[in-house]
This record gives sequence, C-alpha cells and structure tokens, in this order.
Amino acid sequence: MRPKELQSMGIPRGLPFEAAIAAAKEASRQGYKKGNLRKAFSTALGDPQAYIHDPLFGEFARAILAAGTQKEQYVPRAESAPCRIWGQDIERGALTQMENACALPVSLRGALMPDAHEGYGLPIGGVLGVKDAVIPFAVGMDIACRMCMSVLDLPLSALERKTKRLESALEKETGFGVGVSFKERQTHGVMDLDWSVSPVTAGNKDFAWAQLGTSGSGNHFVEFGELTLQVPVGTLAPGTYLALLSHSGSRGTGAKLAEHYSTLARNLHAELPKELIYLAWLPLASHEGQEYWRAMELMGEYARANHEIIHHRIARHVGSEILMRVENHHNYAWIEEHFGESMVVHRKGATPAGIGATGIIPGSMATAAYVVRGRGEPESLNSASHGAGRRMSRKAALSRFSAADAGRYLKNKGVKILSAGLDELPMAYKNIHEVMAAQEDLVETLGHFMPRIVKMAPSGPQFHSR
Repeated sequence: MRPKELQSMGIPRGLPFEAAIAAAKEASRQGYKKGNLRKAFSTALGDPQAYIHDPLFGEFARAILAAGTQKEQYVPRAESAPCRIWGQDIERGALTQMENACALPVSLRGALMPDAHEGYGLPIGGVLGVKDAVIPFAVGMDIACRMCMSVLDLPLSALERKTKRLESALEKETGFGVGVSFKERQTHGVMDLDWSVSPVTAGNKDFAWAQLGTSGSGNHFVEFGELTLQVPVGTLAPGTYLALLSHSGSRGTGAKLAEHYSTLARNLHAELPKELIYLAWLPLASHEGQEYWRAMELMGEYARANHEIIHHRIARHVGSEILMRVENHHNYAWIEEHFGESMVVHRKGATPAGIGATGIIPGSMATAAYVVRGRGEPESLNSASHGAGRRMSRKAALSRFSAADAGRYLKNKGVKILSAGLDELPMAYKNIHEVMAAQEDLVETLGHFMPRIVKMAPSGPQFHSR
C-alpha cells in the first residue's frame, strides 16, 4: 500500500505511520493482497490491543497504543475569541457549538448569523476566523455550495403560457439526488484543471465528471420564478423579470474531500475532547493543509461549473438568452484581513457580504429569496446568512406534515412543485422576512425572487403539486 492510501485510512502521523509503512512493505513481500491488508490495518487501528503480539502488525499496534497514552492535553484560549450574534431564538446547540469554536487555540474571531442551527463542529450560519489553519468541518460537507440566478429574456407571462416547456426543462436538463450522474459527460473547462492536487480529487475525477451538471439532495433546487428589482443591478433597470435560480454544490466529490481531511485533522488533534472533535484543524502551511486548500478551491470551480452547465442547458431548452447572472459561494474559506490581522475566514452556511458584494439569500420552496448587496459589517467578518435556516429537524418535519398539508399551502402560494421531500416544506424553515430584518445592518436588499415552478430531489417521502 502507498503512504497516501495509509493516510486516507486515518493512520496518525509519526511513529504509527512509520510502523504502518514498514508493516505494509513486509506484508507485500509476504504476498498479502491489498484488500486483506487494508482490512487488517483497519481492524488493528480500531483494536490495537488485540494485535500487540502479532508478528506483522504488532509494532504498528504498539505505536497506536503509545500515541494514545502520550496524546497532548487540550488547552483552550485563555479568553474566548470575540463573537457577535445576530437574530433571536437561536437553538442552544448552535450557540454551544459557536462557543466551543471560539475557545479553540487557533480562533481569532467569530460571528453567528440569524439563520443559525446546529451542525457538525461549526453550526450552520457560523463564521469563524482562525490563525494559519483550516478546519474542514467549519467549511462543511458540501464544499463550495453555491447560489446562482440567471435573469432570462423571456416575458414574465411565460410562467403561465409556457408552463409545460419550463417544467420539461427542469425535468430533463439536470438530475437530482445522491449518486445521480449523466450518461453523456458534459463539456466544461473545469475538467481540464489540475485534479491531482489531492489524492481524493485525483481518484474521483471520473466520478466528478459524471456528476458535472447535476444537482444535490436535501435543500438543493432549481426553479423558475418572478424577480422584482427595486434598484438597478448590473445592466438591468428596476422592474420585474423571469429568472432561473439554483442551489447546489460540489456533489459527491466535495463530500469525500470533507470526510477525508476531517479524518486527518481529527487524527492530528487526538487531544480534543469529544464535543470538539469536529473542530479539528489542519495547519495551513502543512502538506495536508495545502492539499485541502487547493482541493477546496478546485471544488469551488467545480461547483461554479455545475451551475453554468445547468443554466446553459435550461436556457437553451426554453429558447432563451441570459441577460444577467448573480451568484455566490457559501461553505468555503477565504484568506482575508479583519481588524488589522490576516485570518482564514470560514463561512459555513454564511454568505460573503463585503462592501458592494452581491449575493442571493433564499427562503424556501414557496417563500422569497432576496438579492442583496453587502454592507461590509466588520463584526460579522463581512458575512450574512445563507438562507432562512431550519426551525425543525428533517425528522420532525416528516412526522408533522403530510402531502395534503403541502398541497394546500403551495396552492395558496401559487407554487408548482415537480418533486421534493416533505422535510423541505416552508413550515420547516424560519421566517425569511424575520431573518432578513435581523441582518439589515449586514446587507442591503436589491430585489426579491418568488419561486413559481420548483424541482428538488425526489428522495424519501415526497410530493408534487402537478
């Protein structure tokens, strides 16, 4: 087995890693098959005590045990990093996660957005600036998740007069859900970039190519709707337009990256207590930190390409040109300067909102999305919410709402759902207008988008309103 394969299994650096390399070489000499060797390492890693007398894996097992007894003591900051909170009635779990994050020795400053709710490590809606480090789970599982809106040159009346054509475009020009891919590969320059920046991207390039132009599960969507601009935006005058809005990220490859580098970070910081383990970090200057950073940037380009393909295919299907596009990442990290200090700013479910930066903050399948311009509030680290935020878990929503509830609500709102899960009903989300009111000092509202025809992943309990 190669060192990178051992690394991907989560074997700690130092003596355990050196012992693993030696054992792998000897096992190869003895004719071990790779599958059997991987299984043996995994078992010994989970229960090293059972292997301490093994002639082949004993030294590795003893190194694992020694590393466990010699692990460092976790020492938090003497005083928590400053953190300002926006919004009301944020769940206790999210507040605790933010408090934990601000106690990390690498933390410099934090902020919590009004759509916040509990996640892994950093809460959704959490913003964290740290010194010379990157925290994989403070970026999130769906690396570089993205909002993208295209204003089309079709008349607004097409929402009523060309409904079938618009529906057909949403059904045929992208796919939804875990593992979905195109039979015919899409063409885009992102596949010509360097995918060897990480063993994960290198090993999943073909998988990522198959998924290029598809959409995710959960709260990811592609929808047509009515955009009302209150002020000029780009080349567009105030007025009402037909627009296409999508929300998706880096698909399966991004999720694999998050798991791989979070495992490496957790192994590097075995001293962290259980409640902080998903806040484990990689030194930015380290080999692993640089690998993750370059892979994250690649996933940013990949997510951008996904949206470009989706919007191009749909616009072509409906015979339209794109007049203007607005888009932005969340679930990403940036190197920025705040309060006179360079820091790595993680925005997990938070929108960049520097002075003049345009972005999109969605509500739900039947409530408004806001087109916004950042005000550059220093204490938010130039950030705003990335949506309305959930007010109940998916499990709670599935137990509380029925397809009949969905049908009545959506009919009153004038929204047609082609497919979606019941756990994505608007009632499962916070009130987007209240969330926006809580962050008026973070962003200026430029316009509103109301969904009319919506396509989401048809996974789990689902419904449609056709």
